[in-house]
Amino acid sequence: MGRKNGVPEFDETAPDSFDPANPYKDPVAMLEMREHIVREKWIDIEKAKILRDKLRWCYRIEGVNHLQRCRHLVRQYLDATRGIGWGKDGRHPSLHGPKVEEVESE
Repeated sequence: MGRKNGVPEFDETAPDSFDPANPYKDPVAMLEMREHIVREKWIDIEKAKILRDKLRWCYRIEGVNHLQRCRHLVRQYLDATRGIGWGKDGRHPSLHGPKVEEVESE
């Protein structure tokens, strides 16, 4: 009774059988979708934490010039933190974050 060598495997994509119009139709797919959303949120949160640590380091190293030299990190951090978290407003995760404007092509 030993453990398997290696990393446990899991799907990184959303389940195909999940129907957003009727989420309770397939309870297994609903739970898989919930796990997928939670996993993606944790990934986004951890990316924001890494950017925050880089920004702190930049502020400390650059001193009085941090406004010019760390501006790109501030923008990345603000973009990374927009729309992540555990809000209870009931919106779908795709509706969080900055609005993406579609470009009309001719």
